[in-house]
Amino acid sequence: MNMSTAAPAAGATVTRSTCPYCGTGCGVKITSVQEQIVDVQGDPDHPANFGRLCTKGSTLHLTAAASVTQQTRLLQPLQRLQRGTAPTPLSWDAALALAADRLAAIIREHGPQAVAFYGSGQLLTEDYYVLNKLVKGFIGTNLLDTNSRLCMSSAVAGYKATLGADAPPACYDDFDHAETLFIVGANTAWAHPILFRRIEAARAARPSQKLIVADPRRTETAEMADLYLPIRPGSDVALFHGLLHVMVREGMIDRDYIARHTTGFEALEAAVMAQPAQAYADICGIPLADLEQAARWMGGHTPTLSLYCQGLNQSTAGTDKNATLIALHLATGQIGTPGAGPFSLTGQPNAMGGREVGGMANLLSAHRDLANAAHREEVAALWGVPEVPAQPGKTAVEMFEAAARGEIKALWIACTNPAQSLPDQATVRRALERAELVVVQEAFASTATCAYADLLLPATTWGEKDGTVTNSERRISRVRPAVPAAGEARHDWAIFTALGQRLEARLPERVAAYRPGTTTLFDYPTPESVWNEHRESTRGRDLDITGLSYTLLEQQGPQQWPYPEGATQGRERLYADGRFATPDGRARFVTAAWRAPRELADAEYPFVLNTGRLRDQWHGMSRTGTLGRLFGHVSEPTVDLHPDDLQQHGWRDGQLLRVRSRRGEVLIPARASTGQRRGEAYIAMHWGAEFISGRGPDGRRLQGVNALTQPAFCPSSKQPELKVATVAIEAAKLSWQAVFMAWLPADDALALRERLKPLADEFAFTSCVPFGREPDAQARVGVWLRLADAQAPRLDRLHELADAFGLNGPDLLRYDDEARGRHRWLRVQHDRQGAQHVQHAQRLHALMLAGDTQAAAWLPALLQADHDVTELGTLLLHPGATAPVKVADAGKQVCTCFNITEPQIVAHLQQCTGSADARLASLQGSLKCGTNCGSCVPTLRTLVRSTAVTSPPASLAVT
Repeated sequence: MNMSTAAPAAGATVTRSTCPYCGTGCGVKITSVQEQIVDVQGDPDHPANFGRLCTKGSTLHLTAAASVTQQTRLLQPLQRLQRGTAPTPLSWDAALALAADRLAAIIREHGPQAVAFYGSGQLLTEDYYVLNKLVKGFIGTNLLDTNSRLCMSSAVAGYKATLGADAPPACYDDFDHAETLFIVGANTAWAHPILFRRIEAARAARPSQKLIVADPRRTETAEMADLYLPIRPGSDVALFHGLLHVMVREGMIDRDYIARHTTGFEALEAAVMAQPAQAYADICGIPLADLEQAARWMGGHTPTLSLYCQGLNQSTAGTDKNATLIALHLATGQIGTPGAGPFSLTGQPNAMGGREVGGMANLLSAHRDLANAAHREEVAALWGVPEVPAQPGKTAVEMFEAAARGEIKALWIACTNPAQSLPDQATVRRALERAELVVVQEAFASTATCAYADLLLPATTWGEKDGTVTNSERRISRVRPAVPAAGEARHDWAIFTALGQRLEARLPERVAAYRPGTTTLFDYPTPESVWNEHRESTRGRDLDITGLSYTLLEQQGPQQWPYPEGATQGRERLYADGRFATPDGRARFVTAAWRAPRELADAEYPFVLNTGRLRDQWHGMSRTGTLGRLFGHVSEPTVDLHPDDLQQHGWRDGQLLRVRSRRGEVLIPARASTGQRRGEAYIAMHWGAEFISGRGPDGRRLQGVNALTQPAFCPSSKQPELKVATVAIEAAKLSWQAVFMAWLPADDALALRERLKPLADEFAFTSCVPFGREPDAQARVGVWLRLADAQAPRLDRLHELADAFGLNGPDLLRYDDEARGRHRWLRVQHDRQGAQHVQHAQRLHALMLAGDTQAAAWLPALLQADHDVTELGTLLLHPGATAPVKVADAGKQVCTCFNITEPQIVAHLQQCTGSADARLASLQGSLKCGTNCGSCVPTLRTLVRSTAVTSPPASLAVT
C-alpha cells in the first residue's frame, strides 16, 4: 500500500501534494529536511489512491535527490549563441528581455501566425491558463497546442460528439459497482497501476464481476481477463459495431432510454445490422463465439463500465472509436448510474486541467469552442481584449510540419519533449532546425529537445510547484511545494506572466486596444490569483467550479467538478437525469464506418508496429530514467516479436535488428514475446534518442522509436496514429560490438551518460541506460553502454571510453587479442575490513567487452549482483563463449520495490501448494513482493497460475 505510519523525524516537514505521472491523480505526502526531499508516501486521505503508490510514484523522492538535481536539472537560464554549440548562462532579466525582443520582432515582421507555443499535460492548471491567455488573448494567435493532443484529444472529440462536452461521466467508485468491466485499448495494469489495484479489489469483493480485455497484445491486463479478445490493430470500430449488432439481435438494448434521451440511433442500427456478426468477428480476427459472449456480458450482465486509453485514441479513426464505444452505453442506457459508463483514463497528470482552461488549438476557457463566435466573444470579454482570433490554430503535428516548411518562425516549448514524443521525428527535427527562434522552458536539461534550443529557461518541477491539477474522474487537487525551487528555476505560470508583461511593453499598440479599465492581462502575484480568474470563467458552464477555492481544497481535500457556487460537494457521476450537454439535451449516436489504419502491411513493410508504455517508466524518462532501479523490470530498449517470427527469420533473442519504416529507422535488440501476435512488433514509447541512437545511413543521428511512427491523424481530433505503423525488419549486419558496464559514484553517473551522448555520431548503434538500486549503500549508480558498428574504432578511442568507465588502475585485469580486435578488461575491487585491512572478497566493479561480447551472457550478472569472484581469478578472462563456472540466472525483475526476480518467485511457488490466493499470500509473506506498491501483483497472479507445484516441503504447504 506504500502507507507511512511512522511519525516524521525531528526537523522534518510533511507536505501533501500529488504525483506528477499519470492521470490517476494520486495524493502523496512529501517529507523534506532542510529544503531537501527525503521521502514520499501515498496519502491515505486522498480519494484517488488511499495511500497506494506505484513503482514510479514511490520512488519520486529518489528523483529529487541532490545528486540527480545537480546532474540533470536545468538550474539557470542559458543562451546558445550558435546552433550546435554549448549554451552559456545569462540572467533571468536578460533571458526574458531577449525572448520578448525576438518574439516582438517576429510578430511585427511576420504577424502573430509566425509564433507557436507547444505545452504539456504536465503543466498545472494555473500554468496552462496564463499560457492560453498570453497566446490567444495578447499575441492574437491560436497557434497553441500541447502534448495532450498525442494523448487525449480523440477521447475529448468522442465525448463532445456524443455527450456534448468533454466530461467523463463515471468515477473510480464505479469499479466497485460494475458487474462487467470492459478494458479496451489500455494496459491498465501497467499504465494506471493504482487503478488496477482498485479493480483487483473490486473483483475480489464481487466474484460475479466479469473482466473483458480487447487488445492486440496479450498484456498483463489481458492475462487477468475472464475473456480476452486479441483483436487486429485498428479494428476497434468493427468490434464495437459487432457488439452492438449482437445486442440488437438479442434484445439487450434499452429502446425506451434511446427514445427519451438520444438521437440518431436508427441510422446507426441500420448500418450495424447491414452485415452479419461473423463479418465483424472476421475483421477483428476473433471467434464469433467470443464476440457474442462479450456482448452478452456487456449488455446483459450489467452494469458495465468501459475503460479505455491510447489504444483507442492514437488512431486515424480515434474519434470514431470513442464514439462507437460510447454508443454501446447509450444503446443500453448504461450511463450516469453506479458501475456503468464510458470512462476514458487520462494519460497525463493534468491533461484534464489543460482542457478545462482551453489550452489547445481548438479550445477556449471553460470548455468553450474556438469555432463558436459567441464563445470567442465571451472569452474576449472575460480577458478585456477586443477579440479572440477566429483563425483555427494548428495542432501538434500540423504545427511542426508548418515550422519545417518555414511558415512558423518561433517555437516556444514548455514542459515537453517533442524531439522524442512526436511522430515522424525527421520532420520534427527539421522544424526545430529551421525555426529562427526555439525557446525551451524545461526542468530537465537532458531532454533531446534541449539540444535545439536557442534559449533555455529553467522551470520548477515536482516537489516545487504550486497550483492545481484535475485527474481522470474530474477531481481537482492542490499541488503544494515541499521545497524551494532548485537553482534559479521559476514556476511556469510566473514565466508566462513575466513574458506577457514584457511583450506588453514592446507591443504597446496591443495594450492600447484593451477594453477600458484593463491595463495589463498579466496581474498575477500568486497562483491563487490565476486560479480565481479561471474559476470565474467557468460560471454557468458544464464544469462550473465557482463554489471551489484554494481554502476549501486545503480544508476539505480534493473535489470533483462540477462544484458551482452554493454546492456542498461535487458530482460523482454525470448525466444521471438523462440530460446531456447538447443543445437539445439529448445524447447523439454517431454512425461511422470501420476503416482500416492508414498503413497496411505489405511485401516491403510486412510487420505492423505498435507502441505503448512500460510499467516502471514515464513518457520520455527525463525523470524516471534517472533511477537504475526503474530499469530492473525492463532493462534496455527492445523490439518485441513473437518467437515464431524470430525463428522463421533466423533471428535470436538479444540480436540487434534494423527496424525501418517509410520515415526512418532504429537499431534495437530483439526480444521474444509470446504476448505478440505473429507479424506484429512492439517498441515501448519511451525509447527516444536519449537512450537509444546511433549514426544512420545518411550520417545523421538516429532518433528513437518515433523515427518510425506516422504523422497521419484523425480528421476530427487531429490525434496521430502512433499505434500503427508498418515496418521492415532485418538483422543489423554490424561486425563489431562492445559492452561497457560500471558502478560509478552517484554524483557522476548521470553526467557520464550525458557526456556519452555524442557517441551516437560515431557508432551505428548506441544504447546507454542506468542500472542498480537507489540509494545504494556505497553511494553508486550503474551505467550500461552498448555499442555496435561495421568496424572497430581506433584503439585510443577504446581506451578513452574505458577510462570514462573507470577501467584503469592496479585492480585492472586485461585480455587483449590485437590481431582479432578482441578485448576484455575487468576492474576487480577488494572488500576490506578492520584496521589490518584483511582482504575477504573480490567483486567486479567495471568491465569492457569489445569485439567479442559473448561473455555478456554471464559477466554482467556477476557485476550487477556484486558476486564474489575471488575463486574465479583469471578465469574471468577466459576467451570462451560460456562461463567458466555456473552463474545463476538472476532472471527478470518482477518486484521493483524489493528486487525480487522471476526465478526466485518460481522457486518458491514450486514448493507451495494450496489455492491461488493462498499461494500468492505465501509468496508475499515470504519474499514480500507485491506488498508495497502492488504494481507487480498482476505478474505474481500470472506466475501463480502458470507455475506447477513440485514436491512441496511441509513448511510451504498451504491450506
